[in-house]
Amino acid sequence: MPLEIIRNDITKMRVDAIVNAANSRLQQGGGVCGAIFAAAGADKLRDECNRIGYCPVGSAVITDGYALPAKHIIHTVGPVWQGGGYNEEKLLSSCYTSSLELALKHGLSSIAFPLISSGIFGYPKDEALRVAVSAIGSFLLKYDMMVYIVIF
Repeated sequence: MPLEIIRNDITKMRVDAIVNAANSRLQQGGGVCGAIFAAAGADKLRDECNRIGYCPVGSAVITDGYALPAKHIIHTVGPVWQGGGYNEEKLLSSCYTSSLELALKHGLSSIAFPLISSGIFGYPKDEALRVAVSAIGSFLLKYDMMVYIVIF
C-alpha cells in the first residue's frame, strides 16, 4: 500500500497536492493553514479561496499551489472535536475520502495530508491517525496513488 507516515514540513513536500486543514470560509487561519497560506503566497491563495467562498465540513475543494513545491492545494474542513458523539469520526473520514477523490478526479498521483482536525480543532491525535489510516487504506485498495501523512 503506497502510504507513508513521515515527519516533515508539509509546505516543503514535492507532491501533486498538499492538503490544507481549512476552515469552512476558506480563510487563512493558524497552524497548518496559516503556514500553507504563507508559503503559497497568501494574497493569491486568498483571492482564489474567496472566489470559491465556502466548503462544508467533510468536503474538499482544490486550488493552485502558487509558490509551493506542490502543484495544488486541496482544502478540506475537518470537524471540531466535541467528545466523539457528534458524528466527528464520519466527518473526519469524509475529509480524507473527499480529498482523495478530488485528487483522483484531477489526475493527481501523489498527495500529502496533515493530521486533519488534530490541532486547534482538538481531535485526539491517536484517534485522528486511526481514522486517517483507515480512510486512506480503504481508498488505496481501489486506486493507485502515493499518499503521505505528514507529521510536523
